Amino acid sequence: MSDTITTDAPATEAASHGVLLSDAAAGKVASLLEQEGRDDLRLRLAVQPGGCSGLIYQLYFDERLLDGDVTAEFDGVEVVVDKMSVPYLDGATIDFEDTIQKQGFTIDNPNAQGSCACGDSFH
Repeated sequence: MSDTITTDAPATEAASHGVLLSDAAAGKVASLLEQEGRDDLRLRLAVQPGGCSGLIYQLYFDERLLDGDVTAEFDGVEVVVDKMSVPYLDGATIDFEDTIQKQGFTIDNPNAQGSCACGDSFH
């Protein structure tokens, strides 16, 4: 006999790639996709070598799904992470800020041990 557990997870619960998308970020992404008139794009988050601390984030729209990609959906927004980036991003949260001081997406990553002064790269 086996038990099956079903939950109605909120949009900010972790998915298989471990990246979270806040409600504010999901709303902004959906708005941007609507402005573009595209429903075939996904939000891709990746980690690449570079920057003064060793690694940089890449956050962009992508219509492709590559071998080994891991996806999760948050309020209708699909977030894709490639298999090489998953270990660096497990537990990271993508948020969107819109204040008088700052507007844009932010990534809070508990795996980052440090970052550079400009905040564009981490290690």
